Amino acid sequence: MSFLLKRLTQKRIWTRIYKERLSEPLHLNIISFFVFLFGSFRSKVLYDLVLRPHHAYSILKAADQAKARGFTEISILEFGVAHGSGLMNMIKVAEKVTNTTGIKINIYGFDTGKGMPEPIDYRDHPEYYNTGDFPMNRDLLEERIKGKAQLFLGPIKETLKEFLTSTSSKTPIGFVSIDVDYYSSTMEVLELFKEDPNLFLPLTYIYFDDIFMENHNDKSGELLAIKEFNETQKLRNISYHKFLVNKRLFKNSNWTKQIYYFHVLDHPYRFETKRNDAKRVLDNPYLNI
Repeated sequence: MSFLLKRLTQKRIWTRIYKERLSEPLHLNIISFFVFLFGSFRSKVLYDLVLRPHHAYSILKAADQAKARGFTEISILEFGVAHGSGLMNMIKVAEKVTNTTGIKINIYGFDTGKGMPEPIDYRDHPEYYNTGDFPMNRDLLEERIKGKAQLFLGPIKETLKEFLTSTSSKTPIGFVSIDVDYYSSTMEVLELFKEDPNLFLPLTYIYFDDIFMENHNDKSGELLAIKEFNETQKLRNISYHKFLVNKRLFKNSNWTKQIYYFHVLDHPYRFETKRNDAKRVLDNPYLNI
């Protein structure tokens, strides 16, 4: 609560509330007040009343999918932990999702622990960042998340290898938050999505943090990394779901444009066929007598 109150003292937060919330239909904002006071966790996710709604939406959807597939637990990952507020929010959200769905959620954070590395060239958007930006208070963060999440500190190439030796298809990855800022770092993260298809849910949710910035485009930054990944992978695809915003009650939030779907086209689930005796027949009112 103290973190939320602190954020409400910032001008940019009130600007976002005005643009993304108060610009929405009045009746939805009125209903939101009562949902905030009396609603279930699912209702609060539906009305974007959970801090960092992209976490709440994605983790809940991943847990629901896992439950339908017969799993009892999933993994969620954050690349670019920095001061740790995102990771700690994922912990809070995961607790509520577990209480709602019964699915256990394993949380992993990846970071250099030393702030931003040197950019390689214009593709890393050096106009936005300085080397050493976003350092971590490692000791304090590890103390606060002990027993709730695991940190992997060091170069992404090395920490990914370490993670992959400890994970399994019994705890498939359902959500990945990517906030490493650079094209080069994002490319290293996306190597994860080339691994064994059974390590993922058939539809895995990804949040890309930086693509809303004006200088980002498909020739640099995260968007270029996504483009190059898709061009080189025949049976894996990272795609923006154009209709997600249509499914949300509140349509002006940036986060709905930052959620991408990772389609694992070679996942065994994609080859399952379910047969039953009842045929599905479409109704045609013009043929009714």
